[in-house]
Amino acid sequence: MQAEVVPSPAKSVPNIVLQARPQAIEFPPSKTALIVVDMQNGYASAGGYRDLMGRDIGPAKNVIKNNLRIIDAARRAGLTIVFLKNGWDLELKTAGGPGSPNWHKSNPLKLMRSKPELAGKLLTHGSWDYELVDDIVPQENDLIVPKARYSGFAGTDLDGLLRARDIRHLVFTGIATNVCVESTLREAYHREYFCVMVEDAVQQSGPDFVQKASVYSIETFLGWVTSTDLLCDTLSAVTAQ
Repeated sequence: MQAEVVPSPAKSVPNIVLQARPQAIEFPPSKTALIVVDMQNGYASAGGYRDLMGRDIGPAKNVIKNNLRIIDAARRAGLTIVFLKNGWDLELKTAGGPGSPNWHKSNPLKLMRSKPELAGKLLTHGSWDYELVDDIVPQENDLIVPKARYSGFAGTDLDGLLRARDIRHLVFTGIATNVCVESTLREAYHREYFCVMVEDAVQQSGPDFVQKASVYSIETFLGWVTSTDLLCDTLSAVTAQ
């Protein structure tokens, strides 16, 4: 009888100890995912839906820059990369219709209804508005999760994808802090995930106090808050070992 061959154990990767508020948090790279929320043209590019609505997209340039740094560092450190993309089918069936609060509260849906020339062009599948910004390019092993509501868990496979990989720790970046980022993070908290938000890699929708309120709520009640520099330096140090 041929003897069973036992594979050699993989090199042990040390846990990450990340400086954050209200205190440092430790997590293993193999059980951690970077959740990049809605870094799409509609939210971050000139000519996208937020720009058409008169929102200030200027800060999005720095958010994109910091996301690129974080994605690269996270990939090198062995984190799972997840890109959430918000939007609906061209016929807007997944938007819910008048019987859904989403239909009434979603700004791109309201804008398309008020300006018929934009119908089917804002955050609809296949549109330029729906695509990730040019500089962010997913790789083969990254996960892309479409969603039709603010939370990345609502009506999606996100929870199953994470649990199948034994992931319990999530790092959040993206747009908008107080809407899709916070909605996804809040639901993750209630599903027993440990959540970290990178405060200079997210942008709020609304005035500055909205960002401050979300940061306060997250670091006080829902998770931890860190910066791009701290996260990237920590991930790079682990990669170098």
